[in-house]
Parts: sequence; structure tokens; C-alpha cells
Amino acid sequence: MSIERTPANPDPNWERLFTNLIADPTGKPAGPVLQKTASAPVNRPDPLGDMPLTPEWVRTSTGWRARAAVGKVNSVRAFRRWVRRQNTEHGHSAQVFRGMRRTFLWVQGTEGVQIATARREVQQAQADYKTAKFGHGMRLIPGKEKEKRRREMETAFAGSVTAMGKYKSAQRDARTRRGARGALVAAAIAVPEGAGIYLIGGTGGVIATGSALLALALIGRRTMGGELYDDRDAKFGDTHTLTDTMLTHVYQNARVIGTDDTLTLLTPCTLTADGQAWEVIFDLPSGIPTKKALTAKDAVAGALGVAVQQLNQGRGDREGRIRLRVSLNLPFTGAPARGPLLDVESINLWQAIPMGINLRGQAVSTEWVERSGLFGGEPGAGKSAAANDLLLAAALDPTVPLYLCDGKAGADITPFEQIATMYDTDGDPERLLEILEHIWTVEIPQRRALAKEHGSRKLTAAMAAKDSRVNLAVLLVDEWSSYGAAADRKVREEMERLLRLIVQQGRALGIITLCATQKPDADSVPSGIRDILSIRWAMRCLTPQASDTILGQGYAAAGHNAQDILKSQRGVGIYMDGEGAEPELTRGYYYDDDEVALILGRAFELRAKAGTLPAGSVPLADQLRALGDDQANILAALLDAFDVRSDADGAPAEWLPGAVLIEYLTASGMDVSADTLGRLVVRTDEDKVKRAWEGSRVFGYPRSRVLITVRDRFGLGE
Repeated sequence: MSIERTPANPDPNWERLFTNLIADPTGKPAGPVLQKTASAPVNRPDPLGDMPLTPEWVRTSTGWRARAAVGKVNSVRAFRRWVRRQNTEHGHSAQVFRGMRRTFLWVQGTEGVQIATARREVQQAQADYKTAKFGHGMRLIPGKEKEKRRREMETAFAGSVTAMGKYKSAQRDARTRRGARGALVAAAIAVPEGAGIYLIGGTGGVIATGSALLALALIGRRTMGGELYDDRDAKFGDTHTLTDTMLTHVYQNARVIGTDDTLTLLTPCTLTADGQAWEVIFDLPSGIPTKKALTAKDAVAGALGVAVQQLNQGRGDREGRIRLRVSLNLPFTGAPARGPLLDVESINLWQAIPMGINLRGQAVSTEWVERSGLFGGEPGAGKSAAANDLLLAAALDPTVPLYLCDGKAGADITPFEQIATMYDTDGDPERLLEILEHIWTVEIPQRRALAKEHGSRKLTAAMAAKDSRVNLAVLLVDEWSSYGAAADRKVREEMERLLRLIVQQGRALGIITLCATQKPDADSVPSGIRDILSIRWAMRCLTPQASDTILGQGYAAAGHNAQDILKSQRGVGIYMDGEGAEPELTRGYYYDDDEVALILGRAFELRAKAGTLPAGSVPLADQLRALGDDQANILAALLDAFDVRSDADGAPAEWLPGAVLIEYLTASGMDVSADTLGRLVVRTDEDKVKRAWEGSRVFGYPRSRVLITVRDRFGLGE
């Protein structure tokens, strides 16, 4: 907002404007100073230059609505603070009781001390009289002594009478004074109450009662220790309430800002809608960088009186701006949320997929097109469960081929074997190299040719909607360091070269690469590959250096340190969604073994229906029947016949007589003669038949020959 200032040099236009203002008592210039159009209202200048310009929109309905919205937020915040304050000694109920007690003490007054003093004097005078009387009543006393004691007894009696008079006078005076003060208090309550009922009715009585309680609360505002309600020195951990003054005091105590500096709040300190945290956006004083606040996370948490895990500071949309969230309790320590993949039939991987829940309870979704990722964390931190969020989603897209490699030879990807195009669960470097070579020499050339056919440099969702050949693919490499340790130098260098090429060139061609590791260090994923993986998820790490290995150098120092994540916060990590995105604490969805089996069962059905299952996942006979061809049905029945007559170990028969095959075909409802069977299975290639059978009469058929026929005619099988 600019400020109009009086020009240093004389300006005719300015002088004319100022003269008109002085001449016109209403303060309106004689002529138009700024041309105003119907569509664009202008600001009114301040001729004296000592006030900022006031935008016209503030006086419009939009401005009033904006201020009303702010007022509503502030009102809600104030009400919530008031409710939380009531269970403390600063609550209004406590103030009312203190006010009543202090009013009662005022009515009672200090006359009680005077009465007690007079009562004590009466008691002492009576004791003196009794002593003097006892001494006078003794018989064996000379006359002069007897007279002396008689005078002492009379004096004591007179003192007793005088003391009793003073005592009764003090009582009368106390009753009078207390009665007057009591009448004053009663009148202060009864008169407004009666007047309110008389003038307004029951509503007036309620108003008068409220006024009386308010007066008592004001009287009891100070605690018994004389303290007024002041949240400046309060800690959030003690009150679970974040206030404006507390916030500034916290950052002063944390040495982020000076003792004379204040924060500029852009939003009020408000409780979130779910009631789990307080949030506020503020600007640091001029000249203080955002990094100073982010690196002082421990000090800020200490000043607030909360655990470091309850504090979340994020960069705003410009330097010096902070988004602060303070949770009432440790976040992500309860049961994980139900995974959304359990409630969907299929997934389109070209669209954003759900990865987890952030601190605000919002679903975190990520578009993996042209992306690659690196997930890491110590064993048991939830890295495998986080990787499953992507793998399970990819499994539910029947068009996506899966290439899965587990260097630690675990069971994490074993459930995916039946739908994976290629996989390695033994930690075999040679098998990983074979998979990478297949992607580089088969997948990528095919995809590059498809992109060229569509006249583009990359594959897109729009192409996939028109061409069923266009799809995404997922490559998972888990525990690269285990593969590298088991391979010789030449194989390791070749694996690294191929993986780097796939990550670099495959992203535009629809190949999503995900690398995961349990030991984040320089050897887990080569730096040349790690630097081009765009999506990062750092689960709990043992050191800040390990956290930086996943997120990137300097993030731990900037307040994004996965070492701060507790062991009880399983599945929680610092998630960075793509290049340039601000890291965010996120809890991945968790799917147990039964849920994984349920989702993969649905994925198998989808792929079987779409015909995208790997060749080994569907029996060859079923693949033949799916073709709907008569000859394919005959060959499928022949394969069934060999399977029916399996040996003791369950292996299919290697050779069967022609009569047995004809009998099985007839029982299956197929009218196939021996001559037709011979032409179908044996005489597919007359030259090959002569070389293989040497022109002899065929009495039986080997299963291997049936498989050759299936391969030659339909391109199925090995």
C-alpha cells in the first residue's frame, strides 16, 4: 500500500487541490482530482500526506464480508479460549466465588476484632474480680488488710462492669455497621433485580442476575495470590491454548527474535476443525530469515512446553513467513487410517494416487507420471508399507506391468509374484541385471516408438485414452546396496549404468522407478541416481545425515530431520512430493497381509479379464481357450489330457497314445478324427515332420510337440 506525501517542491496541481479543500468546508475539491469509472473505483488521496490510502473495496460489501469473516474467526477463537479457561483459578466461576467470599468478608468488616478485644477485656476483668473476691472472703486477715482487699474487690467489680459495657457497645456498633453494609449489598442486588422484573419481566431478572454475577466476578478477578489473568508467561503445554502474546513471547525466549521485536500475525491463533492442534501464519520481523526459526525448533518447542514432535514449522509463500502448527498431543500415535485402496475396484495410475495422511488429517495424493521416488528409513520404520501404497495402486491398474526386485531377499514383494511381469526375490544381481536389460532393450524402445508414432517426445494420459498400447510401468529396486555387495565390479557398474539410464529416459516414457533402502547412506543408492529421484519419503532415521541422504543435503538443519520421528510413530515420514515441494510430515496408509491379499486378488482378476497377466500366471490351456479359436480349443483339451494323466509327482505325462487323446477329445465334446489330429499336431511343417519323425507312422504324440504347435500357431508358451 503506497502512502501519499506532500511534495517537497511547489506543485501547482497540489496547491490547487489543497486550496479547494480549505475553501470547501465539506473537504471536497471543486473539480475532479481522479477520474472515477463505473467499473474501477479509485482510492481517495490524502492531501496532507500523513495517512495511508484507504482502498475503496473496504467500504464495499466484499470488504464488510471479509471483516465479518475475520470477526467470526476471532469470536470463535475467543470463545474457545474462554471455555478452556473456566477450569482454572482464572475461570469466571472461580472469580464469582472469590467475589462472594470477599463481599462477605467486607460485610463482616473489622468489627469482629474490636468485639474480640472487648470480650477479652471482659474475661480478664471478671477473672480479676473473682480473684479479689476470693482474697476478701478469707477470714484470718487483719482489719487493715481486709479493708485493702475490699477496695480491690470493688475496683475489680467496677472494671468488670465497664468492660462489659464496652463489649456490649462493640456488639451494637458491629451489628449496626454490618447491617448497613449488608443492606447496601442486598440493595445493590435486590433493587436492580426487582426493577428489572418490574420493568421487563423475567428477562429483566435474568439481566440483573447476570449483572450481579459480573460484578462479583470483577471483585474476585484477582486470585488469592493477587495475580490477574495474563497469558504472557503461560506455556502451551500447560494451557493447551495458543495466544497472540504467548506466540511472540515464545519466539523471544527461543532467541529467534529480539525482546523488543514482535511477530506480525497474518491469521489469528485458531484451533483446527478437528480440535487436534492450533495453527497460525505469521511474518518474522524484517531482516530475520525463515531458516533461523526453522533451525530453532527445539528451542521453540521448549518455550511452548511441548515435545518436539508436536511442533511443525513450515515455510510460507515468501521468505520470513512461517506456518506454525502445534498439536495438542503427539501426532500419528493412534491406529492408522483405513487404506482407501480397499474400497476401490481399480486405479488409473495416470491420475494422482493416495499415499497417506498429513498432520492436518488431509489425504496426500501424488501424481507419479514422469516421477521417480526414493523411500528410506531404519528397519521397522514402515518403509515397505509406504512402498506398498504405490505398488498396490499400480497393481489395481491392469495396464501397468510391474518389475519388482528385492535385494534383501525378503518376502515384501512375494505376494506380487503372480502379477509381476518380471521379479527377483532372491537378491540375485544377475537377475536384476536381466530385468534392467529387458527394460532398457525392450520396454524403452517400444515406448519410444509409440511416442514417435503419436508425434510426441513422451507418453501422456491423453495418448493412453486413445491407444491401449500406451501405459505406465513400475520398477521397484529395494536395497540396492545388497545387490551391489553381491555383484562383482563389472556387473555392479553395468547395473548402475542401466538404472541411471532408465530413471533419466524412462520417466518421459511412462516408467516409474522407485528405490527403497533400510540403511540410508551413500552406498544404498548411488548419488548419481539418487539426485534424479524426485519424490522422497524419509522414515525414522538414526542420524541427521541419514535423513539428508534421503531428502537432500541441508534439510535436517532446516528443521526437517527424520531423526525426530519417534519409534512409536510407525509409517510416519517426511514426505517431499516432487521437485521444489516443501517437505511434510505424512503417515502412509497401512495394509496388513490379509488386506494385501484381498487387493492383489482383485488385481489378479482385473488383469485376467484384461488379458495382461504374465504368461506364467495363467495356465496355457486357459490362455488358448480365451482366444476363442476352434484349433486353440483342441490344443487346450490336449494339454488337459496330458495333465490328467500326470505321474506320482504331479508332473504332466510326456507322451500319450493317439487313441487316448481322441477318446479324451470326444469326452470333451469335440469331434476330432485321428487324421485331423495328426494334421494339427504333426504336419504343421512337412519338412520338419520328415526330419523329426523320419516318415514313420504316428501312433502317439509327445507333449513337447503339442507345446511347439501352440507356440508356432498362436505365439503362446515358451
